[in-house]
Parts: sequence; C-alpha cells; structure tokens
Amino acid sequence: MTDHPTHPPNPLKLVGRASRVFIRLVDGEMRELGFAMGQLPVLVSLKGGKALSQAELARLAHVEQPSMAQLLNRMERDGLVERVADPDDKRSRLISLTPAAARKMPKAKALLDARTVEALDGFSAAEAEQLTALLQRLNANLDRMEEGEGEPVEPGGAG
Repeated sequence: MTDHPTHPPNPLKLVGRASRVFIRLVDGEMRELGFAMGQLPVLVSLKGGKALSQAELARLAHVEQPSMAQLLNRMERDGLVERVADPDDKRSRLISLTPAAARKMPKAKALLDARTVEALDGFSAAEAEQLTALLQRLNANLDRMEEGEGEPVEPGGAG
C-alpha cells in the first residue's frame, strides 16, 4: 500500500523502514563477531557486568517471557551468556555475559557507532540531537500506550 500523493508519509512507516534496513545492514557484520542484532537488548543490558533475571531482561527488551527464554537459551548455547544462582534466592538464576562475550563487546559497539555515523551522514549535530529527542518522545508515548494496553482508546478522542 502506497501513501497517497497529497498526504505526507506516515512517520512510523519511515521509522520502521529505517530500523529494518539498519538491522539488515549491520546484522551480518555483528554475526562475524559472534553476535546478532536481535541479541542487542540483552547484550546492552548486561554490558555493565551486573547479572539480571530473565524477567528483568524481558521487561527491558519489551518482549514476552517465552521469547526471552528462547533467546537466552540460544545465547547460552552460543557461549554469550551464562546462568548463575541468585545469591538472594537459590531457586532463581541470574543471567550475565560470559567473559568471551564481554571481550567482544567493544568491537561490536565500535561497529554500531561507525554504522550510526554513516547512517546520519549529512545530518548536522543539531539535527541528530533533534531526531534523537523526537524518537525518545515517540518511544515514551509507545511505552505509555503499552502500559495502558487493554484500555480502549476512542478514535479521535483522548481515550
């Protein structure tokens, strides 16, 4: 479905396309380092060295628990994360990066940073800051919508 010529393009379609293309471009390079773009929320959440629960990682990544469980199983199989006993609750396990994954993280960050600079080529610093601010507001709106799921919103109304 194409946008009508008299209507401006839907900004969310543009955001979605930018995200899909960026992921496709960078995923192959990330795989050479042993990572995948789909693992990024987990990798970023664990990069500081703090172990987190599966539930916390699912919340941070905005995914359901079963999806996070599958992702963590694959990451554990690939030697990227390890599960350790929670010192506060022996029945629970915490997830942390393996030393091998932690050593590769700086290269992955450098790759993402370089590709981001390339994607923002021609943007002034002010434009890049404005784009960031607008996307942060968009994400805050989406987070609020996600938290309020189940509450019907009247079309054209304040809900």
